[in-house]
Amino acid sequence: MTVSPVSASLTAVSLTRKLLAFDTRNPPGAERRCAEYLGGLLEQAGFSVGFHAFAPERTSLVARMQGRGDGLPICFTGHLDTVPLGAAAWQGDPFQGEIDGGRIYGRGAADMKGGVAAMVMAGLRIAEMSKGRAGITLVMTAGEETACEGAYYLASLTTALGSAGAVIVGEPTANLPALGHKGALWVQALTSGVTAHGSMPEKGINAIYKAARAISRLEAFEFDVAPHPLLGSPTLNVGTINGGININSVPDQATIGIDIRTIPHQNHREVFEKLTTYLGEEVDLSRLVDVAGIATDPENEWVQTVFSLMEGYLGERPQARGLTYFTDAAVLTPAFGDPPTVILGPGEPEMAHKTDEWCRISAIETASEVYLKIAQQWCGL
Repeated sequence: MTVSPVSASLTAVSLTRKLLAFDTRNPPGAERRCAEYLGGLLEQAGFSVGFHAFAPERTSLVARMQGRGDGLPICFTGHLDTVPLGAAAWQGDPFQGEIDGGRIYGRGAADMKGGVAAMVMAGLRIAEMSKGRAGITLVMTAGEETACEGAYYLASLTTALGSAGAVIVGEPTANLPALGHKGALWVQALTSGVTAHGSMPEKGINAIYKAARAISRLEAFEFDVAPHPLLGSPTLNVGTINGGININSVPDQATIGIDIRTIPHQNHREVFEKLTTYLGEEVDLSRLVDVAGIATDPENEWVQTVFSLMEGYLGERPQARGLTYFTDAAVLTPAFGDPPTVILGPGEPEMAHKTDEWCRISAIETASEVYLKIAQQWCGL
């Protein structure tokens, strides 16, 4: 194996720092420069690189390296966008990748530029080897934080993604593999009334009272489906309520934000229709986010191979488990024909979206090693 000038000048941690320097907060996103930087590294290493923008500056990257045989490639995927900084002040610069106490700090360190850097480094190492029986594909998306916009756009294109026989998603899991995640159906409920002066409420119809009745009913809503063996039962949470224009008026409109987390194979259209009937004519519903859940069979041969590899790093064999939050796998795994999918990344899940976000340096380094070994095993190297 020879070391290329590209990978010789980088480590997973130094690349993480470079990625943190790109301000890809979503909104507005602006992932293009970050995608082009990574694409340049991968193209220089021998990958075939494509850029796909679903809006100006909102660019995703697909990089492929073919194998010598006809086996399906393995896909490693992550997202380039991050959430905003939040109202609280950061102790350091969120775009400098400051290192302290074995941690690297910055917006996206855990979710998930540390994982993206580890994947790209593994890809660069694979490029230095002779071609294996199967290839490798890297998919780095824009707009994941806003309901997988970039992934949906890639899936809508005829030839952007190609094929894959297995998928690794680098979302923050503290390097503990997960085999699926719940889906998300976010619904806005609207109630309408008639405005009137607050001293004469009998002259109006109070939309907030209608919303309150709906919320009371939502607390008792039942899905009537059996729990999933990995992901448990679906959930419903009322996350927001807004209504009224001032205290001395009868409100003529109120809105409720409803967060439903579903389990794989639960039909979102049927859930929406059931909720519509359940709340009745006083409430108008509309979809805000509609992302399906996924799950891979724990007994899948490749999954067991990944578990065996991880056992050496974790000190014990991983247990099959799922995640409550959704990932781009909700879109990409079906687009690839539902290959086995493992969610595995270096970030600490509880650090995602937090002020002073950090990722352990050792976890990024471990993830890069793990990704390389998974890719080598798949590609026959």
